[in-house]
Amino acid sequence: MLSAQPADGAVKVNVADGFDFPVGKPDAAGYYKARGLRLRSPRHFGEDWNGRGGGDSDLGDPVYSCADGVVSFAHDVRQGWGNVVLIRHAYRDPTSGQVKFIDSLYGHLDKMMVKTGQGVKRGQQVGTIGTNRGMYPAHLHFEMRHNITIGMARSGVPADLKNWADPTQFITKYRRLKREWRGVAVPTGTYNEYAGFKGL
Repeated sequence: MLSAQPADGAVKVNVADGFDFPVGKPDAAGYYKARGLRLRSPRHFGEDWNGRGGGDSDLGDPVYSCADGVVSFAHDVRQGWGNVVLIRHAYRDPTSGQVKFIDSLYGHLDKMMVKTGQGVKRGQQVGTIGTNRGMYPAHLHFEMRHNITIGMARSGVPADLKNWADPTQFITKYRRLKREWRGVAVPTGTYNEYAGFKGL
């Protein structure tokens, strides 16, 4: 699925055959969206997913990759984030026929189960729901970004739908895509270092 040796600033991955929700796979069964994308102040650049049991009832629940891709960042950056996994996906837009790239972010994880540079499949467990060391009630913070240069450095990036995707809308739109049997090269080295940690 993944070329182990990056060449010319790229790695090869499968084109996504669709996107699923990152909890309660594939349809977020047993979870609800506590907060959604908000690009106006107060800004919230993604979605917060909570278990229907409330409180910390979902602590340690599995978190899944929303699609095939490659892990572009997986570190405990502490601060307000804790354990964070970023995954880069390639998908073919059915309207234009073009292959496009999108990053998904999984934040405040209790445990990470993948490493930077690792290829992942749709529905593969990448971590567990956490609290960032008790800073928050247990939940998954989930983002999707059209702009694959953001990484962990969100400041200064315009708060618009050119840079950010509404995760639920995106997943719903691209739920089922045609399977392709040849991989494509996705760019690497697009993130700035953050808190001493580098991405793919």
